[in-house]
Amino acid sequence: MKFFIDTANLDQIREAQDLGVLDGVTTNPSLMAKEGIKGQENILNHYKNICEIVDGDVSAEVISTDYAGMIKEGEMLAALHPQIVVKIPMIKEGIKAIKYLTSKGIRTNCTLVFSLGQALLAAKAGATYVSPFIGRLDDISTDGVALIRQIVEMYNFYGYETEVLAASIRHTMHIIQCLEAGADVATCPLSAILGLLNHPLTDSGLEKFLADYKKVNG
Repeated sequence: MKFFIDTANLDQIREAQDLGVLDGVTTNPSLMAKEGIKGQENILNHYKNICEIVDGDVSAEVISTDYAGMIKEGEMLAALHPQIVVKIPMIKEGIKAIKYLTSKGIRTNCTLVFSLGQALLAAKAGATYVSPFIGRLDDISTDGVALIRQIVEMYNFYGYETEVLAASIRHTMHIIQCLEAGADVATCPLSAILGLLNHPLTDSGLEKFLADYKKVNG
């Protein structure tokens, strides 16, 4: 399973990249706003800066909701850097835009997916990635990880090449659950990735090894 970091914070992206396990980055307008990135030119430059840090795919989201607007933005974003994947919302005009962009060789990430039917439409339109938001489903007492499993099974059964990118991951256990469900990618905060490092037996074991070494070697 690939790890993407879900942020627009350059320091966090560098830290994840330095860890040696980062495969890509996802962003959205909310994450850009959180970092104080305002204005189209600054946002586009920020995407370029992210691409210079990481080696993998970088999802850049359109803000238009009409077909023509999404096409225009999508082509502009894709032209910024070969690593850019155009993030398109799961709406009627979005599916049409994904189909068009795919026909032009532009990779896409269909975002804001919350059902199996939506995932089916995204795959049929040719999306490179589909992003089910599992945390937001959990928020309304729906099993987000179960949806990941259903989409993976559907894609495998019918041979769709669209990758399942588990999004809205809130914590480390979500990563493990998505791994077990067969997700191709998990995009998560840095804290959730670093949480995979933690285990009390690792801490106690290392403490004992160092104590024993000190006894023998002083």
